[in-house]
Amino acid sequence: MSILKQNPLPFFINGQYISPIGRQTFENINPANGSLNFNILEGNADDIDHAVSSARSALTGPWSNIDIDKRASLLHKVADLIDNRRDEFLRAEILDTGKPIKLAGHIDIPRGAANFRIFADIIKSQSDETFRMPTPDGGEAINLTVRKPKGIIAVICPWNLPLLLMTWKVAPALACGNTVVVKPSEETPATATLLGEIMNDAGIPPGVYNVVHGFGPDSAGEHLTRHPDVDAVTFTGETITGASIMRSVADDIKDVSFELGGKNPAIIFADADFEQAIEGTSRSVFANCGQVCLSTERVYVERPIFDRFTEELRKCASNLVRGDPFTQETSLGPLISHTHRNKVLSYYRRATELGANVIVGGGAPDMPEPWGKGCWIEPTLWTGLEESSPIVKDEIFGPCCHLSPFDDIDEVIGLANDTEYGLAATLWTQDVKKANQVAARIESGITWVNCWFLRDLRTPFGGTKKSGIGREGGEYSLEFYTELQNICLKV
Repeated sequence: MSILKQNPLPFFINGQYISPIGRQTFENINPANGSLNFNILEGNADDIDHAVSSARSALTGPWSNIDIDKRASLLHKVADLIDNRRDEFLRAEILDTGKPIKLAGHIDIPRGAANFRIFADIIKSQSDETFRMPTPDGGEAINLTVRKPKGIIAVICPWNLPLLLMTWKVAPALACGNTVVVKPSEETPATATLLGEIMNDAGIPPGVYNVVHGFGPDSAGEHLTRHPDVDAVTFTGETITGASIMRSVADDIKDVSFELGGKNPAIIFADADFEQAIEGTSRSVFANCGQVCLSTERVYVERPIFDRFTEELRKCASNLVRGDPFTQETSLGPLISHTHRNKVLSYYRRATELGANVIVGGGAPDMPEPWGKGCWIEPTLWTGLEESSPIVKDEIFGPCCHLSPFDDIDEVIGLANDTEYGLAATLWTQDVKKANQVAARIESGITWVNCWFLRDLRTPFGGTKKSGIGREGGEYSLEFYTELQNICLKV
């Protein structure tokens, strides 16, 4: 029987599922229909101590004795086992998030497995560097630069892409020889918990992968980041939470890797392939109900095509299908929770109060049963607001964007960069020279030209400004998950 049948959902520590007596529980609610999926144990300081101690024992014990080739082989086996249980992972992810099956089945679960494969292959391709140098006495020294595991990694995960973004951190951490303690989002704990079964079946030693559930402040998250035996913290989520984690690790000078918020612009030039630009912008605004850190919330359209582009994007929003996330026809799921829906709706109301022209949407739909108690919201487009408006400045994290016309390149680059964030941007133009010139001036960690959400997993990913610290992906992940040591040997 799958561990997801156990209620309340337990922790996974030292290779075992455990349910300590006396712990508080909290509810996991299906955002599509408001029903109770299961209850979840909330971890306390003792549970974090247990998980960290188990991670330390594995780090200095069995895991340290496994060479790179064997480690890579184990991670490939993890990936294969995720694929073998694809339907189970897919169902768990949909019940947690409410996202449509054609999205979760195409992206979330396959990428969860792929992350283990790619980092297993990358770690096998690494080699130590050597430098020869003369010594003052006429001899020679050899400098050997080696990568060592950083230690115990605290992995704090978001709720929007639970398996994908969790394995995006766990896979390189384990490939580099670290051990991990994972604190999944309290909203989406299922797939991180289920992965414990996969780890055991693959032969990963106990204590290498640990999961403790809970919240952030005064709960498992804070206890984990403050734990003195944790060596580094990787976090994806809101910028304000990242700032809080930085404060909590400051005294111990722990390394951090943050992928934080964004208020991402799209720039559509009049010479763009119009149909491609519409299709790509529609996906970047509405995919996963706008709950993607890379989503577009500011759209700048060159004036000659502004009215036409706005109308076609309105049609895309109107054609999205809400409903059962387990059917292929559904193209727009709910928001993650009623709390988050209230936040997004507050921006919808504020936009109206500020005089926005509501092109489409602007509220919460009436859904038929059994979806009436779900966290559904209307995809929404606005025009007419000032650039200083909170609608244009704040990350809303919903299926919405503000559209503005522009007249020249310098103007639109200034508009795109006028934000405290710098995570992603998209450009749509058929002029290659223009694309290169504009992309080079955009202040973002990634800039897409004539595409969106397309990236080789070997490339660096991360944000500038308040969108993050560090880079993840390919060999760039190794900079965070390893400690470089130089060994100088006089010969």
